[in-house]
Amino acid sequence: MTRWPGLRLPVVVAPMFLISGPEIVVAACRAGVIGAFPTPNCRTTAEVGDWMARITAQLGPGDAPWAVNLVTHSTNARLADDLAMVAKFQPPIVITALGSPRPAVETVHAYGGIVLADVVTVALGRKAAAAGADGLVCVSAGAGGHTGMLSPFAFISALRAFFDGSICVGGGIADGAGIAGAVAAGADLVYMGTRFLAAAESMAVPGYKAMVVASELDDLVVSSAITGTAASWLRPSLAAAGYDPDALGGPAQRDYGGDPAKKWRDLWAAGQGIGAVGAVEPIAAIVDQLEDEFRVAATRLAAWPDSPVR
Repeated sequence: MTRWPGLRLPVVVAPMFLISGPEIVVAACRAGVIGAFPTPNCRTTAEVGDWMARITAQLGPGDAPWAVNLVTHSTNARLADDLAMVAKFQPPIVITALGSPRPAVETVHAYGGIVLADVVTVALGRKAAAAGADGLVCVSAGAGGHTGMLSPFAFISALRAFFDGSICVGGGIADGAGIAGAVAAGADLVYMGTRFLAAAESMAVPGYKAMVVASELDDLVVSSAITGTAASWLRPSLAAAGYDPDALGGPAQRDYGGDPAKKWRDLWAAGQGIGAVGAVEPIAAIVDQLEDEFRVAATRLAAWPDSPVR
């Protein structure tokens, strides 16, 4: 894994649809973790450029690197234009999702950046590696939004059997102990989204943040009935929108074009790390807590032979 100055913890604040904007990216990078946003959060490519300009203007050489997330599915008609903005502003990390990383690799490698590819199966991991991805993001069971089905530990092990690039893992990891466990299992980075949903810098509306703070594991429903892809939803938001959380039906038709915000604006997603969110607070405070927990976990791991079994 590339070692960047300013990286305090091996954490990526995951790019969250309708949640992540310049404020969350800048706050994350200043706090010492990787901040990211998905380009579909911008209505136009011009707005993508505006956001990237704001981010690069506010970050300095002592801050952690930032990332942008591109949807590389064939239905994304804006991909070429968004890639042009990537070439112009040169984010250190580009994360591809819902498609092959191949369309982004040449552009990003030309300026020395790295490409991480979201994958939900080992087969997709093999394809992404063959397409030139520098790293793989293991979207595992417990992830919020579009989720995976594999255990993060089993997923890391399976990918490490053939891939020696960077591995980032996400899925239910929301505290410092989880970060330490993922690193011990072979991950280079940890994807954390749910833990930052209620951050002060998040673009989530107040009602969404309040629901995240108030909810627990039993309030999650995983279904493909909304977008056609398995996603983890907050049960109260489904009910509020008129759905029966216990009878959502079969998969919807997949479509990553158009205006996906219509499906997500009032239907709120979260992952299995939801129990770790106890308040709306600044990202800097969240990272402070994560670092404290990480160091405690690392100390426990180092002392294991002499630790009592509990």
